[in-house]
Amino acid sequence: MKRVYTSDTTKLAVVPLKTANKDNSATPAYVRDFHVMAKPGGSKCNIDCQYCFYLHKEELLAQPHQAKMDDDTLEEYIRSYIESHDGKEIVFSWQGGEPTLLGLDYFRKIVALQQRYQPAGVTIQNDLQTNGLLLNDEWCEFLKKHGFLVGLSIDGPRKLHDKYRVTRSGKPTFERVMKAVELLRRYAVPFNALTVINRHNAKYPLEVYRFLVDELGVNYIQFTPCVEPKSYQKNAPQFWNVNDIPMLNSVESRPGHPQSVVMDWSVDPEDWGQFLITVFEEWVNNDFGKVLVNLFETAVAQTMGYPAQICVMAEFCGKALAIEHDGSVFSCDHFVYPEYKLGNIRDIPLNHMVFSVRQEAFGMSKRDSLPDYCRRCPHLKLCWGECPKNRLLKTPEGELGLNYLCSGFRQFFDYASPILVGISRILQP
Repeated sequence: MKRVYTSDTTKLAVVPLKTANKDNSATPAYVRDFHVMAKPGGSKCNIDCQYCFYLHKEELLAQPHQAKMDDDTLEEYIRSYIESHDGKEIVFSWQGGEPTLLGLDYFRKIVALQQRYQPAGVTIQNDLQTNGLLLNDEWCEFLKKHGFLVGLSIDGPRKLHDKYRVTRSGKPTFERVMKAVELLRRYAVPFNALTVINRHNAKYPLEVYRFLVDELGVNYIQFTPCVEPKSYQKNAPQFWNVNDIPMLNSVESRPGHPQSVVMDWSVDPEDWGQFLITVFEEWVNNDFGKVLVNLFETAVAQTMGYPAQICVMAEFCGKALAIEHDGSVFSCDHFVYPEYKLGNIRDIPLNHMVFSVRQEAFGMSKRDSLPDYCRRCPHLKLCWGECPKNRLLKTPEGELGLNYLCSGFRQFFDYASPILVGISRILQP
């Protein structure tokens, strides 16, 4: 019988920690803080990105074809999300699938519910991740009026964007996305770029970066490496077959090989490293202080001794969960699989799931499960093994748990570390 690589954290019961409830003492010992990616429309989408990691959830989670969070569940989520935070600012994130498919009236309902439960002295913010195809004047008026921050998915100029981001009939989407950009600008709706770096556009780092900065005019860019194992539609992260896990630098550890561990559209680790180096050099020389790039900003912060600004590069995780249309809560947006379901907000209070023994173990295992190869790495405190969902390889010593992107990140940090130290000295108060 084949052994299976499993995560022991999924076997723990969802028992709330002492920090699950608000500390009402005069000087609270802790402040509850977390983030949830809400997917009120499930995985439904109006385009068919070939590399999408979420479309298959309709089948995996047995979602209805037209999934939609009902009014009672939506209200319970908004109420409990607000009540489970102790800070003066609460950020709601609306994603999918494609959330605009729910319609503008649905989001008017969201804002009304937020206003109903908004405590005095607390600010509520919203961000919306969208492909932009359904945005129109009415949508943009609403987004501007209510202060939404838009995350626009775009993979670079036309020839790069249209490689994978196409409609269900295979038609390109670039022109329609650019019309959304025109509308967002016209109504002065703030928007950022979310760019998936895949096997194709990774080979054009300057074209991608300069397009986002010069043509789109964004001052915040989120680069997300595209990495999905071939079994991603059925097997949850950390539930892979041991016999299917290749060694670092083997032919199976790269895309394009018949026995590769990843889908062909996954970014090659070496291309990823070179992409980061090329863009970093351009950013340092021309846009430092003007353009924020998620991976570079957090590397600067970590070099200065501050915590990571994004979860994938942090020592621990577990504070960025996901909620599906039916109220089911999962440990992470990239772990929306039955094995990582914490419960449903109709049955268990949201704060009890977020601040639970099981979720704490999930978050701590990001560090605790690192192989010795990572612990010996000079760049450990800049990387921390990146996202556990990408730990698809064995180390040269045969130890499990090495990140698929390891060689690329090492390549980047070998180059960037001296520059990061120099930047940190300039910025140090």
